[in-house]
Amino acid sequence: MTGPYSAAFPALGTTARVLVTEEAALGPATALLRTRLAELDRACSRFRTDSEISALHRAAGREVEVSPLLADALSAALRASWLSGGLVDPTVGGSMAALGYDRDFAEITDGPAAAPIPAPGSHWVLFEPARRTVVVPRGVMLDLGATAKALAADQAATEIAGRTGCGVLVNLGGDLAVAGPAPAGGWQVAIGDDHRDAVAHADTTITLTSGGLATSGVARRTWRRGGRAVHHIVDPRTGESADPCWRTVSVAAKSCVDANTASTASVVLGVAALDWLGSRGLPARLVSSRGAIRTTAGWPGDRRERAS
Repeated sequence: MTGPYSAAFPALGTTARVLVTEEAALGPATALLRTRLAELDRACSRFRTDSEISALHRAAGREVEVSPLLADALSAALRASWLSGGLVDPTVGGSMAALGYDRDFAEITDGPAAAPIPAPGSHWVLFEPARRTVVVPRGVMLDLGATAKALAADQAATEIAGRTGCGVLVNLGGDLAVAGPAPAGGWQVAIGDDHRDAVAHADTTITLTSGGLATSGVARRTWRRGGRAVHHIVDPRTGESADPCWRTVSVAAKSCVDANTASTASVVLGVAALDWLGSRGLPARLVSSRGAIRTTAGWPGDRRERAS
């Protein structure tokens, strides 16, 4: 039997999977990915009191020098906010907490409704990348979930490929990055509403040879708050879960971070996402809440079709 060879394990509240084109590389690749994701969790988790970002919140209003890892994650988050015009904003932590997402997802329970808290906006975060210093104002809570996992996929894929010399695909709960020489015919990627069973119940399969792919959606990570259903993709402008115009949005881009930025922004934008993605030349597949499928900018089989 030939490759690719894969391993999977739980991490960051989702499933982490690494695929490599050479069997001997699988063990080292898996170990490296485990290490990098554990480091990311210690730096960026707002649910851990011992994380670096929690310490940053406790130091609100004061200048703090952060680690290179958190600096990279902040840079990616602030860039995503700029690229998306604030549709993907790292200051949605308070918004998420008001919706009840104030702990690991598996521990969320129904609770009374709270008034929505719009995101203050990333312009309130004072960040100097060269010095790795940041000031988070009092009352601002960061949530890097929209970009940190995608950044980890990009960085881990590149590092594993560099160390092993083989082709690599890293999949972190639907955030995919590839690096190194792709297998013959490219990486075959199954896409569905739920990354956990996308291979067995794929809506479509595409070929990926470079860059990244991200799927954002509202079919998973849903819970009830005040008796109503809410989900984890927040519209920063309102502090509410984004209207579920799109059930899932999949975007291909030069990096997983860019793909995730676009897929998340598209869920927030709703119908306007079609023009937004097309004007940026981003190949995407959007599935509406009723199952209608739309594609943009050369997505494989680019056409307007209606799901049966």
